[in-house]
Amino acid sequence: MASKDRILRQKEETRNNILGAAYDIVKDEGWNGLSMRKIADRIEYTAPIIYEYFSNKEAILEELTGKGFLKLAKELQTAKDKFEKPEDQLEAMWMTYWDFAFTNTEMYQLMFGVQMTCCAQRCSAQEAPYKLFTGVIAEIMKDSNPSEDIIKQKYFTFFSVIHGLIAINIINKSDILETINAQILKDAITGIIKSIQ
Repeated sequence: MASKDRILRQKEETRNNILGAAYDIVKDEGWNGLSMRKIADRIEYTAPIIYEYFSNKEAILEELTGKGFLKLAKELQTAKDKFEKPEDQLEAMWMTYWDFAFTNTEMYQLMFGVQMTCCAQRCSAQEAPYKLFTGVIAEIMKDSNPSEDIIKQKYFTFFSVIHGLIAINIINKSDILETINAQILKDAITGIIKSIQ
């Protein structure tokens, strides 16, 4: 039994090494620079071994996408847990979302298709951030007894503005834009929260 456990641990470690190498390559060369051969070279394995774990590059991208959404959800939950008032929670969560996009830019690009084609498959982890946000929005709006469609609309209002600002900043990096967008972001979050209270 111990040797079976060891083999499973080694397989999981190899799988994580493949994903780590893929992400490191992307940080160095961008998403277009990623290939199965480069991953194999990076971790000093042969390409056929990589294919034992992932059928193709798309499978690696899907796995990284899922990991990205899980990481984002964890950070959003941490931000939410720091506050009691839902309005404060929502502001902290969107600020965390913003920070995530620039701390994990390559991951964000993959998750949302900014300057690249994202995975065609939706992953279940994608729902976690959405549910966190809509749960807090519903709490803020509870006195007006909003329908799920209204809550969804309010979420996409936030998402459209904030994701739009993130995409602009990723595509056109500029110190001037960074300063202006920080204020636009704060104004947008505050304004939308006021509109749903």
